[in-house]
Amino acid sequence: MRRYRIAAIPGDGIGQEVIPAGLEVLQAVAARQGFALDVEEFPWGSDYYRATGKMMPEDGLETLKPFDSIFFGAVGDAHLPDDITLWGLRLKICQGFDQYANIRPTRVLPGLTSPLRQVEPGDIDWVIVRENSEGEYAGHGGRAHRGHPEEVATETAIFTRAGVTRIMRTAFRIAQSRPRKLLTVVTKSNAQKHGMVFWDEIAAEVAREFPDVSWEKELVDAMAARMVRRPQSIDTVVATNLHADILSDLAGAVAGSLGVAPTANLEPDRRFPSMFEPIHGSAFDIAGKGVANPVATFWTAAMMLEHLGEPAAAASLMVAVEQVCAAGIMTADVGGTADTAAVTAAVVAAIQGANA
Repeated sequence: MRRYRIAAIPGDGIGQEVIPAGLEVLQAVAARQGFALDVEEFPWGSDYYRATGKMMPEDGLETLKPFDSIFFGAVGDAHLPDDITLWGLRLKICQGFDQYANIRPTRVLPGLTSPLRQVEPGDIDWVIVRENSEGEYAGHGGRAHRGHPEEVATETAIFTRAGVTRIMRTAFRIAQSRPRKLLTVVTKSNAQKHGMVFWDEIAAEVAREFPDVSWEKELVDAMAARMVRRPQSIDTVVATNLHADILSDLAGAVAGSLGVAPTANLEPDRRFPSMFEPIHGSAFDIAGKGVANPVATFWTAAMMLEHLGEPAAAASLMVAVEQVCAAGIMTADVGGTADTAAVTAAVVAAIQGANA
């Protein structure tokens, strides 16, 4: 029997609710498709920080390295600074394992309603490729003259030829694999004349390797407007760490809710495990109420199965999710009345009832 080792890190807030739900549907689809998941859970996050002074152990990366994939919930706590929680756990894993490609698909699932007029399921089918290792989130900068009127804070965006080239190649490959073979390269090169012009130049260089892919450039502010005004014109998008972070949250909202938006943090060369997480974050305002939308986690789980080499299982999981959404079994954020447990049970039932 095929077996995969999964490291589960629920983390903070609703991550502690949606990751168990995701594991439940993963075990159901594994049983249905004839493979096994060996899951080990790690209690790292803000509660761990309060107990130990660290978000994860010093040897946490070594602990995670032998696993086939990491299934991650969320990080963030109302009572801790975001830079401690984010840099101490999620970014430490992403950067430590060089998970440089952040992949965020967007579709309006059956049964969901986009806030955009005249947008129906099928009208939006995007993949946003986010550079995940450098750029605006490189962590390079500092502060001087603290507390004085002349205090200075700098945040330096880092763009390397190796980093930009590899994310461009990833984006072009994804665009090449999709029916429309269309890639939009998003920058802000009219105002940022060094890093963003560099980004544009490398995009043009890499484009020559993919003559069958049509590509275009778009400024980030124009892209935000285009996502709202002409969503059907978009297919595959590549952008910097900051720009794609913002645009993909807008994409989740356009699709109906951040509660349905998945993410894969990939190390495409497979030297280290990749990490899969829903976009929505810890959402501590609803944590513990049992109303969190688990659909983003289920879709994320399907992306993990695809990465593990189980495309049939991934497809069957997404079919089950779409059937449940189409039947109106949804949480309040997308207009339903079901809780997390009810949506999870419905998806498990759909998996178990599907034809093998």
